[in-house]
Amino acid sequence: MLQLTYIRENRETVLAGLAKRHFANADATIDQVLTLDQQRRDTQRDLDDTLAQSNAKAKEIGALMKAGQQAEANAAKAETAALKSRSKELEESLKSVEQQLQSVLVTIPNVPHSSVPEGRAAEDNEVVLEHGEKPTLYDGAQPHWELIKKYGPDGGPLIDFELGVKITGAGFPVYKGKAARIQRAMINFFLDEAMKAGYVEVQPPIVVNEESGFGTGQLPDKEGQMYFINEEKLYMIPTAEVPITNLYRDVIVPEGQLPIKNTGYTPCFRREAGSWGAHVRGLNRLHQFDKVELVRIEKPENSYAALEEMSLHVQSLLQKLELPYRVLRLCGGDMGFTSALTYDMEVWSAAQQRWLEVSSVSNFETYQANRLKLRTKDSSGKMQLLHTLNGSALALPRILASILENNQTAECIRVPSVLVPYCGFDRID
Repeated sequence: MLQLTYIRENRETVLAGLAKRHFANADATIDQVLTLDQQRRDTQRDLDDTLAQSNAKAKEIGALMKAGQQAEANAAKAETAALKSRSKELEESLKSVEQQLQSVLVTIPNVPHSSVPEGRAAEDNEVVLEHGEKPTLYDGAQPHWELIKKYGPDGGPLIDFELGVKITGAGFPVYKGKAARIQRAMINFFLDEAMKAGYVEVQPPIVVNEESGFGTGQLPDKEGQMYFINEEKLYMIPTAEVPITNLYRDVIVPEGQLPIKNTGYTPCFRREAGSWGAHVRGLNRLHQFDKVELVRIEKPENSYAALEEMSLHVQSLLQKLELPYRVLRLCGGDMGFTSALTYDMEVWSAAQQRWLEVSSVSNFETYQANRLKLRTKDSSGKMQLLHTLNGSALALPRILASILENNQTAECIRVPSVLVPYCGFDRID
């Protein structure tokens, strides 16, 4: 959530940023915020003045009573009653305008960083770099949803989508044999690499309350994409970003503890309503999937250096997995609601002949921290909002799809050498 002081002092900058996002009715929305903010400040000032008058009158009553001036004291009491009634009215007005203001503020996305390119959709994203050679496959190579039928245990598929439908529904696959072992291998490999890079592993809950969803910006923006447990009013997490970042909700972090670097593995759950077509076949889009997440909390002056460091970390994983990849800087129209700058990492799927997104690394600046009330005290003792960042390192389904497709031969599927010590085999045959 944008800070009111920032909107008030940087109206044109905010409008320019929202224009880059193609946010509808930006001028009217910002003007509404500023009008409500002025009403809020005026009402607060009137309330403070009324309360001050009431307190002064109460002291005056005591003095009059002590002096035996009963008539004057009774008149002062009547004035006090009127002031108390007025203060109650002002408190109700203040609460109402604050609620109106909040309801508008939560509809406004973050302001993009100056480096974010103009654009409306994915085709307008900027390719920052491309790494590795795209493999040339043998004649007869297949996409992973066909390939898995050849190598599963007991004559079945490596990844059983139909069995998942039987147990739960579409988008909930069952991993078997070596596919299950590679899943576990990747999780351990990603976590180990994160810890080598200085991240502390945490294992958070995979369901969160509404306050947590609001704190990181999933609510009220993405409730339609989240699974909801009605009886307990809890949400299944779409990413470990939500519970891990919320560890620091309502926390004042001592300056000496910064930066905070956490990593965690969780299953993730997304409804992905309305998704269909060849581009979401197999592992390309699921309702449940595994992911290792990185979460950082930084001083504002260090957050963009941290973002670049996180991008390089994710790239190092892709290099060790021997996967060709590219890095995109997302345009204003394709960025997430809460992000100020996002890099997407995509791997090349040789059998599908297309790029598959496997990671997003984002800096949210103070947008989440403002909702979370996540702060520190600087050296002068002044309270300051911190910057939050997160990134996938990595999401497993499309990584597995690319490993299967890119490393297939007529006889087997080769396992990347970095995973062999984790899974105990170097091929699937």
